[in-house]
Amino acid sequence: MTIERPATTFRNDEVGMLRSFLDHYRATIRLQASGLTDEQLDQPLAPSDLTLGGMLAHLAFVEDYWFSYNLAAHEPAAPWDTAPWDDDPDWDWHSAAGRSHGELDGLLVAAIERSDECLDAMLTADPDLGRPVALPRPPGKGETASIRWVLVHMVEEYARHAGHADLIRQSIDGATDV
Repeated sequence: MTIERPATTFRNDEVGMLRSFLDHYRATIRLQASGLTDEQLDQPLAPSDLTLGGMLAHLAFVEDYWFSYNLAAHEPAAPWDTAPWDDDPDWDWHSAAGRSHGELDGLLVAAIERSDECLDAMLTADPDLGRPVALPRPPGKGETASIRWVLVHMVEEYARHAGHADLIRQSIDGATDV
């Protein structure tokens, strides 16, 4: 499998700029997990229980949660719709244990594709990034996020985990130039 990491743009409109950073970090995470065995994807960096496999599953969940569920108001996709969240609030991370790289990367790639479709549909209907997402927050839970907030949050989410991925990958095989 070849993973292309697009460069971020230096000059672009707001949507193009945010999407270029999001796409760059999406590929960065996938590259950090590439070339490892399934067993290596399960290897944590002590004392944390974070793994690169868990990160792929977590980010697939985050993609679906913000773009499909909140932005477009779709019902949760599988496997999130039947996940035992009450038993394990970090099920997205822990559910990756023992799963293959192909399965986990495929889960993230499919979530990214759904996310991009939802975002494209929302921006085609109305390009205003300041408008709220389709799913309002419950009463008393604060303001409903804007489309801009979701994009900025997703860049932040990936950038944060890219740093974690750097440390985990280096602890596994010494790679520092991924």
